[in-house]
Amino acid sequence: MTYEEFVDARLGALLRYAVMLTGDPHQAQDLVQETMVRVQLHWRRVARADAPERYVRRMLTNQFVDWRRGSWARRVLLRGDPDDAVPAPADHAQSAVDRDQVWSWLSRLPRRQRAALVLRYYEDLSDAEIADVLGCAVGTVRSSISRALATLRAEHVEVCS
Repeated sequence: MTYEEFVDARLGALLRYAVMLTGDPHQAQDLVQETMVRVQLHWRRVARADAPERYVRRMLTNQFVDWRRGSWARRVLLRGDPDDAVPAPADHAQSAVDRDQVWSWLSRLPRRQRAALVLRYYEDLSDAEIADVLGCAVGTVRSSISRALATLRAEHVEVCS
């Protein structure tokens, strides 16, 4: 597979994943663009990997976790573009409120915890696959997810009290 074939086949999925990580479609595009430049520069190594998409997803996740440019870490956009593949619910106002709340909660998590949740619940990866993407032990993944969910539960209790 060539770099161009890979991009044609997987760019959309990588961009959707980046939107879930960043909470902002524009920042997601920047993140994917920077990652894909690196992928192109190292395409031979990527293409030799057992699973090139997993390799690139790991690069993208690492780029997100390490990204320190400008005020990116302090800015959060609470609304992402709707996914055309998901049917629109009947109550558009409530779905916007729910989406905003999820973005708000996720934006408060540390980046590794946020990445672990997105990989688990958006990408539907197993603990071992998440550990591979994040470059850590399976126990660390479980711990990160557990802590992230505990934080979200605590915030939910505060909001509801």
